[in-house]
Amino acid sequence: MGRIPWTGRLSLFVLLCVGGMLVSGCSSSAETTSGSPPSPERSWTPAEAESRLRAAAARWDSTPHQLGGTSQRGVDCSGLVQSVFTTEFRVRVPRTTEQQARTGRSVPRAQLRPGDLVFFRPEWKERHVGIYLSDGKFLHASSSSGVTVSNLRRDYWTERWWQARRLLPMAADSTRASSSPDRAASSTVGW
Repeated sequence: MGRIPWTGRLSLFVLLCVGGMLVSGCSSSAETTSGSPPSPERSWTPAEAESRLRAAAARWDSTPHQLGGTSQRGVDCSGLVQSVFTTEFRVRVPRTTEQQARTGRSVPRAQLRPGDLVFFRPEWKERHVGIYLSDGKFLHASSSSGVTVSNLRRDYWTERWWQARRLLPMAADSTRASSSPDRAASSTVGW
């Protein structure tokens, strides 16, 4: 049996690398598609969650929007949610907005806490997700502005509101009873 030429070895190496990435991608996505997120290591007070999320917002600020992106070179809305929850809370969440909308438990809009996922329907078939901070503000990856903080009370977001979901278990917060939830309208759930 002869030796494999250099170009053949390179092709084999590339094939093995790509195959390994596909296999690891499939196995990690299978873990994150359940209806509820894996249990995080601890409960969070609203103040702790907000502090971590504000720090993440500063790090991600102005990251450009990139469909399918998951890094600070470019990210989409569900990729931002997935990355922030992994980094800040050690919680794995599904990759797509559709899967994220089925994760955790439903929360009325008037009871939002830092870390709750907020969902919108910009167009009939489209979905958009962000992470609630406090005082009506949420972090998201906008297709026009990149990663930014927006206000839920703006007409644009109010008219497109869909639902909110809680993934983080919340502990009692002795410093704040709530995070100034937006008391505008209750959530409407459905596809």
